[in-house]
Amino acid sequence: MAAHQLKLNLSKTELLFIPCDSSPGQDLVISMDNNQITPSTTARNLGATQVLVQSLVISRLDYCNSLLAGLPLSTIRPLQLIQNAAARLVFNLPKFSHTTPLLRSLHWLPVAARIKFKTLMLAYKAKNGPAPTYLSALITPRTAPRSLRSSSTARLIPPSLRDRGRHSSRLFSVLAPRWWNELPLDVRTSETLTIFKRRLKTHLFLQYLD
Repeated sequence: MAAHQLKLNLSKTELLFIPCDSSPGQDLVISMDNNQITPSTTARNLGATQVLVQSLVISRLDYCNSLLAGLPLSTIRPLQLIQNAAARLVFNLPKFSHTTPLLRSLHWLPVAARIKFKTLMLAYKAKNGPAPTYLSALITPRTAPRSLRSSSTARLIPPSLRDRGRHSSRLFSVLAPRWWNELPLDVRTSETLTIFKRRLKTHLFLQYLD
């Protein structure tokens, strides 16, 4: 750890000795910084449940979730119930526990917000790159009256819905500009994808979990 500039927090360090049948007794003692760490009969496994749930459950909820953009909340409610159950599992809480504080503590956006997050991430890539040509062709940036950078509001031009079908409101070319233009200016004008991702998540947290 010293070679990699890491520091061990001794107050949170536990030693669990798991012997086989022929191993000696639990007489092992480790000395560090004038402190002795002796074996314990139990040890906490911090964060293991959350990591497993995020890998096995949340990742499935996020897979291609931008295809669900524009669906009514009643349609995606079953997915939200799964996320709620996953949050209760992490904290080992009963079935009807309130989940909003749990999602906030886990830094998990609700399902509807996760769908919006993925869609807007695609919109940023389509507007600023990198994104496939077929995706970039679906949005049109609004040009400022002057070429000055400070005069731009980084908005997108929403397409006309005339002569479109009744499901046109769910199209990426329709939803992405509308959701994009609703974002605060500092989010829309983020210099990099990493900055946009951080600001967008903060904005959605305030919108859905504040």
